[in-house]
Amino acid sequence: MRAFVAGLCLAALAFGASAARDPLAAQRWRSRILVVSAPSAGDAGLKAQRAALGPVRDGLAERNLVVMEAVGTGPEATALRKRLRLPPEAFRAVLIGKDGGSKLVSEEPIPPQTLFATIDAMPMRKDEMRTRSSGP
Repeated sequence: MRAFVAGLCLAALAFGASAARDPLAAQRWRSRILVVSAPSAGDAGLKAQRAALGPVRDGLAERNLVVMEAVGTGPEATALRKRLRLPPEAFRAVLIGKDGGSKLVSEEPIPPQTLFATIDAMPMRKDEMRTRSSGP
């Protein structure tokens, strides 16, 4: 029993260490992620991306799309940029699938229509839409 508990503790520590190295790990297989990276809060690309996403919150939720921002030079922003190999001095928007892979990378804000079309073309999303439409 003691060995079992020790094994669980080690597994929990390993998971925690993995999540610390990969800030996207907690969302894997749960959500798609749009990572928006900007050098500062005043960045024009960041402001434009926020403005474009504001009116389409329902569409984001429907597609299990979470927005994460890497703004400035803090540890969270640095970790996200390192994970995705993004430059700290420029705007980038990256769409990450539920599998953790990059699906779309842009140096410009991504219009919601482009995000939604890209996501809706993914096999996992097609399955979600089929399941939802054939539900009770």
